[in-house]
This record gives sequence, C-alpha cells and structure tokens, in this order.
Amino acid sequence: MRIWPAILFHLAILLWIGGPALGQDSASGRYFEVDAIHSGLEPADGHVDLETPQSMMETFVFAARGEDWKTAAQALDLSNVSPDVQPRMGPVLAKRLYEVMERAMWLDWGSLPDRPDAMQANASSKNPMAGEPRRDIRLTILELDRRPVSIRIARVKPQDEDPVWVFSSQTVDNIMAMHAIYGPTSFERALPEFLQKRAFWTLAVWEVIALPLILIGAIFAAWFAYRGLGQVQEHQPTRIGARIIDMIKVPFALMVCVGTFSLVKTMLFTFSGAVNMFLGPLQSALFVIALALVAVRVVDAILDRVVRQNLDHLTDSGAATERDLYTNISAARRVTIVIAFLLGTALVLIQINAFQTLGFSLLASAGVIGLIFAFAARSILANIMASLQIALAKTARIGDAVLFDEKWCYVEKINFTYVQLRVWDNRRLIVPVSEFVSTPFENWTKQDAKLTKTVELKLDHRADVDKLRSAFEEFVDRAEDVVDKDQAKVQVIGQDDMGMVVRFMAAAEDPSAGWTMQCRLREEMLKAVVRLEAEYSQTPAERASYLPREREVIVGEFGARKAAAE
Repeated sequence: MRIWPAILFHLAILLWIGGPALGQDSASGRYFEVDAIHSGLEPADGHVDLETPQSMMETFVFAARGEDWKTAAQALDLSNVSPDVQPRMGPVLAKRLYEVMERAMWLDWGSLPDRPDAMQANASSKNPMAGEPRRDIRLTILELDRRPVSIRIARVKPQDEDPVWVFSSQTVDNIMAMHAIYGPTSFERALPEFLQKRAFWTLAVWEVIALPLILIGAIFAAWFAYRGLGQVQEHQPTRIGARIIDMIKVPFALMVCVGTFSLVKTMLFTFSGAVNMFLGPLQSALFVIALALVAVRVVDAILDRVVRQNLDHLTDSGAATERDLYTNISAARRVTIVIAFLLGTALVLIQINAFQTLGFSLLASAGVIGLIFAFAARSILANIMASLQIALAKTARIGDAVLFDEKWCYVEKINFTYVQLRVWDNRRLIVPVSEFVSTPFENWTKQDAKLTKTVELKLDHRADVDKLRSAFEEFVDRAEDVVDKDQAKVQVIGQDDMGMVVRFMAAAEDPSAGWTMQCRLREEMLKAVVRLEAEYSQTPAERASYLPREREVIVGEFGARKAAAE
C-alpha cells in the first residue's frame, strides 16, 4: 500500500482548485469552445448520443462492453491528437480508458445529470452547485506520479456544431500514463481469454478465482508470522521481551496478512473498481489498526512491566514525581490512541474519496445512523471522556493510595474504559472509569502521603487515662515509623453507660507504614490495658478498673435492703 504518498497526494488535492481551462470559454460560460474534437475519426458503427453527461457515458460504456471501440472513441475529446492519427489512436485510447475506469474507479450513475446543462435540479440547498449549470464534471481523482490526475467529462462546442459532452482533452492526454499504473498487469494479459471474461456484476472470471486464493495465501503468511514470533518468544532471555512479543503477535500477524494481500494484489493483479472500492478502505483500515495495536501494546507491555516492578516504590511518600511521570505516560498513551484513531479514520475517508462531493453527501446521509451509533456507544464515550478527565486533572495517579468503596487500594492502571485497583490483599478491583470519577473516594497521596492513624478503645469509667497516656508516649518514642511525634495525642472522645471511648492518634509517613503502625499501636495499648488491669486487681482498695464491665442489680435483694433501711 502507498499510504504516505497517498496522504501527500490527497493533501495536494485539497490545495488544487481545479484543472486547467479547456479551450476558450463561451460567452455564457456553459461550455468550452474548440475548433474540433475528433474530426479525424471514422464514423461510428453504433448509436452515439453525447447530448447529456448520462447519455454520453451510456454511449461510451455500452460500446466498450460490446468492444465497439470506434463508437466508444466518439466520447473522447481528441483535439490534442493529430487528425491523421485519430483513426488509429482513438479506439486504442477508448479501450485503455475503459480499462482504467473499470479498475480504478466506481462509476456513480446517480451523480450524472440527464440534462444538457448538467444542472442538479434536485440537489440539496447546501450543495454549492445546486441550481447551477455546469460545463465540467469530475468523476474521480487518481494518483499519477505523485500528483493528482482527474478523470473529467466536459461540455465542448466545436465550430458550427452543437455542444456535446465528452471526456476532457486533459483526461485523454493522461490515458496512457493512467493505464500504465491502473491498467491490466502483464500477468493478467497472459491469462487465457476465458478467464478475462466477465463472470458476474463487474467481476471477471479470474477475479472470482484469484480473490480467495490470495486471501488464503495471506492467511498462511499471517499464520507463519504468528508461529515464528511464538518461537522467538520461547527463546527470549528477558521477561519483558517475551511479554512484548506475546502482546504483538496477533496485530503483527494481521499486518503481515494485509501486507501480503496488498503486495500480491499490487504486483500481479489490478482488480476492478467495485473490488478496489471495497478492498482499498478495508486494507487501509486493517493496516492502520494493526500498526496502532502494535505500537500501543508495546507501550502497554513496557509501562505495565515498569509499574509492576516499581509499584512498591511508587507508594512511598517521596515518589510523587514518579507517580506524575507514569500517569503522564499513561495519559499520553490514551491521547495517542485517540489521535491515531482520528488519523486512521481520515486515511480511510481519503481512500474512499470521502472529501469529494459524493463522499460528503454519503456522510451527510449517514448522519442519522451516526447519531444512533453515538447513542448506543454513549457509555463507552463517557468512559473515554472520564479517562481523559483523570489524565488532565490527576485526581488519581498511578501508584496513589485510595480508599474506594471502603477498600484500601493502590491505582495500578488507568485505561480508556476502566481503572484497575490493587487491593491491599493483592486482589484486583476493576472499576468503570465513569463510575470511579462519579463516586467520591479518598486519595491518601494526592498532596502529602503522610497519614494520621487512630486506635479507639472502649474502657471502664474508672480507667486511669494518665497512665495510658504514659504508655502511649513510650510507644511513640520507640516507634521509628511515627512522624511528628509531638503531635501524637490521647483523647477521650466519648462515653456512655458502659464506659468511655479513648482515642490514640499518631502519624506515619505513608499509608502502608501507617497501617503497620496502627496495628502495632492497637496491640501495645491493649497490652498496657491488660497490664494495668492486673496491677489494680491486686489492690482492691483502690477499686480501679480498665476493661468495661456489665453491672447487674438483683431486684429482690435491693427491695429487702430498702425495707430494712426504712
């Protein structure tokens, strides 16, 4: 496939306003005036009607299908060909132009007006040519020596004759060059005559046979490529190399399949316009998809490997820069995919000449279908936009510790449609991006990884909080993972009929260290409570207690005591 030359070629088309003038303009501007168009041609054997674009094309096509090249030559403007050569060259040029049209373009009969002035009476008001007479119609644009060449029909008026529609002189001048590229290959010309006959629709017999054979050959080439990469993967010394090969095997095989099909088709065959109109965009789309998948999967494999290796480091308090870096790489990956998708779509549209009037009309007529697809894919689009929102706002970065749905997690991946969270016990939580963005969550490492952890104990009303505070301060002084030790506190935050609630607060440098410190703090405080409870149980006179107790009052004894007191 000639993808990059095609891009440059179609960019030139956008800058190219139109073909050069054909002869002298008429006063009315509805035709071109010339001296003669084919004065040297022999009389036609068949019926010739060149009054309207449609009748002219019918004359040319029907004569060509019947191999009446003398009649078909009447539809050519041979004003640039010497009259002495026209009887010999006219039929040859007509045949070669027909072969180019059969293989390089799709003739849209509906776009050919059946009026002498070629005015589109039923065209949409948005069409700039609606209601305007025309003297020139472009049928298609072909790539010729990296420059745009058009196949046009024009309305010309020979001297003392009525205006007629013919293939323009510029088109006739380029027939031989176009035929060298888009005409039958030497392999096709060497085929038996019966294989070159039309089978059905616009397909020749050889096309019906060659298409499945080339496809089978391309599939075999893709299979060999897949197997070859599999063997390379088995002998790959590094895990990252093996993972990259494993991820690109399928898209690379697809690329080999498309490339083989395109290469064989280009070297040996030139298919008809109907086949090329379907295969051209399909080849371009599949090749772009395969190329994009290879690039994206290589980046995915490297990023996934790096993140997995460094995820523990990313959770450290001083790794904010690294978290930003990996998140930016992930965001750049998603933006690159969007750009690649848009460029790929543009390439496919260019391949089908969607930038021509017919293409725009087809796109406009498909507007309702596009709305239906957009409505059906609204959840996917919402996830993609939410993914880009995370990338820009950085509400969550790769490696951030978050509390989502009451689960302590680390952000492991941010994809287009989902966020992958690694729960503290190594489970993976897959959350749609739109749900992740719309659901409130705690980001423990957004600004500062330092986190204050608390332990709450329910104690008896008679517990000595000062003694517990001393035990807590000893723990804080010994603990190396406690930061801001002067901010550590012991507070009584509540009480009820069963006892009081005492809270112990200390800060750690990051959530992981905070969790470990919190568990040790709870353990140490429970040990202190049990120890102090045991000490007071040996001196009942002080009647102190730490562990909460339930008190029962026997109603019968209470009544007897009350009566005795009275």
